Formats: sequence, C-alpha cells, structure tokens
Amino acid sequence: MTGRSCLCVVLAAGEGTRMKSTLPKVLHKVAGLPMVAHVAAAVRGAGADIALVAGNGSDSVRDAVRAVAPSAETYVQTERLGTAHAVMAARDALRRGYDDLLVVFGDAPLIRSETLLAARERLAAGFDVVVFAFRTERPAGYGRVLTRDGRVTGIREDRDCSDEEKLITLCNGGLMAITGRHAIRLIESVGNDNAKGEYYLTDVVEVAAEAGLAVTAVTIDADDVLGVNNRAELAEAEALWQQRRRRQVMLSGVTMIDPGSVFFSWDTEVGAETVVEPNVWFGPGVKVGRDVAIHAYSHLEGATVGDHVSVGPFARLRPGTRLAEKSKVGNFCEVKQADVGPGAKINHLTYIGDAVIGAGSNIGAGTITCNYDGFSKHVTEIGANVFIGSNSSLVAPVRIGDGAYVASGSVVTESVPDDALALGRARQATKEGRARELRERLAAAKKRG
Repeated sequence: MTGRSCLCVVLAAGEGTRMKSTLPKVLHKVAGLPMVAHVAAAVRGAGADIALVAGNGSDSVRDAVRAVAPSAETYVQTERLGTAHAVMAARDALRRGYDDLLVVFGDAPLIRSETLLAARERLAAGFDVVVFAFRTERPAGYGRVLTRDGRVTGIREDRDCSDEEKLITLCNGGLMAITGRHAIRLIESVGNDNAKGEYYLTDVVEVAAEAGLAVTAVTIDADDVLGVNNRAELAEAEALWQQRRRRQVMLSGVTMIDPGSVFFSWDTEVGAETVVEPNVWFGPGVKVGRDVAIHAYSHLEGATVGDHVSVGPFARLRPGTRLAEKSKVGNFCEVKQADVGPGAKINHLTYIGDAVIGAGSNIGAGTITCNYDGFSKHVTEIGANVFIGSNSSLVAPVRIGDGAYVASGSVVTESVPDDALALGRARQATKEGRARELRERLAAAKKRG
C-alpha cells in the first residue's frame, strides 16, 4: 500500500494446553515452519511492521518471528484479560501513529498477504474498522457478523444469538483492521462486562458503529483464518497448506503424478518441466532446477539439485548435497554434504558423505565413502572421469585422481594418482575339491549333533 504505514499486532501469548505440549502453541510447525513465522511472513508481504505480543518466557517465539521478520518488536502480555487487552500490550507501538492497524493471531498459519491487503484497501477507501468474515452453510459455533443497510453493526457470539441471528451465514474470522487515527481510542473503550470479565477485541465493532464510524467486512476464504488449538487441527492446517502449495507448484509448470502423496516445505523451490513421482518428501532448504526427474519414494532435505538431474527412486539427499546438471543419484542411494559434478552418476546402493565428485565420474553399486572415524568427519575427493568399481570402500581422507580406476571390491586407504588403477583387495585363492570336502564334514558334524 503505497504511502500508507501499517502496524500489525500478532497475538501469540497462548500456551496451547490443548496441544499437550511443553512447546508454545505457535511454535508448532506447518510445512516445517513455526505457525507464527508463517503469519509473520504474510504480514511482511502486506507491507506491515510487526508488534509481537507474547507470553512470559517468549524468547523462542520472538526468535521464530525474527527469523522471517528481523525488525519485529516483542511485547509481553503479563496478564491474560482478553484479546483487546492483549493488543494494548503493544501500546507503545500503537502510539507511533500508523495509518493502518492489523490484528492477527499467531496460530492462524494459512493467512495470506493478499487477504491482509484486501482489508488495508478498505481502510484506504475510508472505512474505519474492517472485520475479516467468511461465509459458511454451517455457522453454528461461530460468531455472527451483524449488518444493517450494508454496514456492520456488531459481532454476536453464537451462544448469544437470537433464533433469527443464528440463520446468518456471515461469520467472524477473528482478525481485524482499524484505522490508526481511531485505534487506541476504540480499543480502550472496550469494556469487560461479560461472564469472564475480559476485554474482547470484537467489541470494537459495536463501539465504532455506535460512534458513527464506518465499519465494513471483507469476505475471505475460511481457510485463511483457520486457528489451530490441538494436534488434529494442526494436521488439518498442514493438509490445507500442502493442497495450496501443490496447486501453485503444478501451475508453475511442474508435473506431479500423484499430488496428494507429495509433501513440500515452506521454502521448497521446484523448476518448470520437472516431474515429481508419487511419495516424495521435500524437507526444508531444497532447491530443484528445471527438467528434473524426482522418482518415487525419494526424500530430500537441505539439497540443491541442478537442471536435468535424475534422483531416485528410493533416494535420500541429506543437507549439504549439491547435484550439478545432468548428474544422477539412483535407487537406494544416500548423499550427504557432497558436491556431485556435472554428468556424474551414483547409480545404486551407495553412500556418499563429505565428498567431492568430479564431472563424468561413475560410482559403482555398493560404494561407501568411509567419512567418520568415530570422532571427526573427513573428506573424500574423487576427480573427473573416475570409475569406482562396485563394492568399494574409500577410507577418508583420500583423493582419487582424474581418470583413475578403482577395481571392484577394493578398500582404498591411500590417495590414487591421475589415470592410475588401484586394487585394494586380498588375492583370491582357489582350492580344488575343497568345497566337496567341506560339505561332507559339515554334514557329518550335523548328523552327530
């Protein structure tokens, strides 16, 4: 919103006892990111500064928000006397005279920037209070948005609705936008004459309407304001988030054969023309290039995958993996903290950890980089156009030079020069007839036993 300043108060003081967890509720994750960080990212996208209202011991909540919004300020709500009281915990920020005030909840991870911007546009058009509302054919349990002559006059809780009001399908989403010039006055005017003796932000609507201010509602998707109070609702939020992201990814040019079996993290990037087969999981920190094949049952986390790469099936890419263009990691392979050069192939049944593999090299089945000695990790360097035979163990630290050849079944403990052949296995001995003698002896021993 060009030319208009905005403050968003993020309410995140709830302990979330229904989550049955010692972790603050807003720190439970959706798509690998704490719920409150999802909210903060949406708020930043709407052009607002953030005033985080958290409870005692709020350092972890503050840190989660600052990871996506470094300039966010934190205010502590020492008493829990309702949502309006919580907003006023950030009174010092409100007094700076922002044009717009948004109030959102830290446990509503599906809120989108465009939803917040829609409310700000109503404020810019001259409205003083904007209620976030949604329509549902099953309104029971939700507060109803009351209107008269096209203006919002109040919000009535479900238990207080008359029979006629219970038929209203426009429901309160909980979030609110208030023009900055009236915000403090309106919130401070809210009383606590109710059964719980608390100060409810929803009462701002009636206070504003009675004062002759312009109050309206912006109708949004109900999913945008889905609050999470227990682990069942957390799973629901995860499912809805994944459904949204899958659609976004497919519309960006990615083919997904079975979208419902693919799971993304909040920061996953996938390039166009890529094909993702069923049962693939993308953990945090994954970037996939263009025209990539991610085969079924693969697990990627903290990995960068270049263009025209093939991964899987049944491959695991761990943090620090970097696959250059046209490289391949095949079935039942694990790669960790490794640079795999252009056109290099790790085809099957292989572990590559703390390694550098040059362009065009081929790593045979069953190869292991022995990178850990029980105390420290060590690096294996494999040059360009190297052939590593099947069932080889490369004991780090070790370097295999360009164009070298490691014979199958070798245990390599010393560096191999360029274009050299390395054999690190015991010499085979063949004893004629001994197999028959061995069978007879074992059979006799078994019979005696």
